[in-house]
Amino acid sequence: MLDDLIFALRNFRRNKIRSFLSLLGIIIGVASVIVITSLSQSATKTVEDSFSSAGLDLVEISAGFMQRRRNATITFNETFRENLFDAVANIKSIHYTNSLSMTLSRGETTVTTGATAIEPGYLEINGLSLDLGSDFSISDNVTGQQRIIIGAEIAQGLFADEDPIGQIVTVVAGNATFSFRVAGVLSGSNAMNPTDSIVLIPRGFYAKKIMPSAQASTIIVQCTHQDRAPTVAEHIKEYITFVSGSEHAASVTSMQALLEEYQELSGSISLILSGIAAISLLVGGIGIMNIMIVTVTERRREIGIRKALGASPNVIRLQFLVESALITVVGGLIGIAVGIGISAVAAKVMGNSLAVQWGACALAFVFSAAIGIFFGLSPASRAARLDPVEALASE
Repeated sequence: MLDDLIFALRNFRRNKIRSFLSLLGIIIGVASVIVITSLSQSATKTVEDSFSSAGLDLVEISAGFMQRRRNATITFNETFRENLFDAVANIKSIHYTNSLSMTLSRGETTVTTGATAIEPGYLEINGLSLDLGSDFSISDNVTGQQRIIIGAEIAQGLFADEDPIGQIVTVVAGNATFSFRVAGVLSGSNAMNPTDSIVLIPRGFYAKKIMPSAQASTIIVQCTHQDRAPTVAEHIKEYITFVSGSEHAASVTSMQALLEEYQELSGSISLILSGIAAISLLVGGIGIMNIMIVTVTERRREIGIRKALGASPNVIRLQFLVESALITVVGGLIGIAVGIGISAVAAKVMGNSLAVQWGACALAFVFSAAIGIFFGLSPASRAARLDPVEALASE
């Protein structure tokens, strides 16, 4: 076996261009598989991080189609909150929110944006943090204080380089005008929580001054553990269907379930693309077979001499199988290195962290080696069947 490896390396040095072209197909095929799987994994990890920051232990309930048509028999009031706690297990907390549109102005600068009326604990369960200022207190919510938390982009637009904390902004909501004091500025933003342009106010103020005795438009349920979120979501659906008499009275969404669906879809797409990329490995294998056939033809005299000196067909077959396998093994190793390098550059450009699927690397390497053996078998068998007399005479 060692002698066969030495012979194979000598043959590679004698035919550098041919060997490089043989390697190229395998390198491209393996690198393509690595790039596709790594970028898919990197994108999935980025989405997972975004979901994690948004809260995988959360279940969101919002008005369904029937409720928008005013045919539902369910209302998101305090009674519903209490009953939901009692009816569904593994609920840690329930937070009511309302959405509204408002215009913020200070001096000659005006910003129109969507706002959310929240209850204490909203920032924490959604993984949000403040760059400046402080969160609403329980007292702010109960007494309906006119305090406001704004995104960094809005803060920059209204206050430029000034410190916004404690400053007064004029807010127009519907037909009413209010003066709010800035309590905090949100920090950070991601795909699941784009905070740059959002506005938050105490729900107590919304229920007292904007929409008295308001029902919640959206409910955020925090589960005792993120693994229980899909089950909690199903039980909430069953409960709402039972009390409303309609499956469409509310829309119930689990972040954990959404993430699992994304992972399943991403995995399927990655598998399909990897299969397409693996076709190039087969093409490379065919190229290796053609080159090995040419190699056998060129080395008929060498084969004839070895057979005349007593080499068995199995020894000759092994010699050429080692050569074809070595090409794919070396090509596979180079392809893995190239694939990881390209993935690292692409992930950096896309702003994702690199996540290499080592299982895919190992599979691509084994597959490439198997291709070398499979497509090298026919030329190797041809060499093993050569008659030494005819092989020597052909020269």
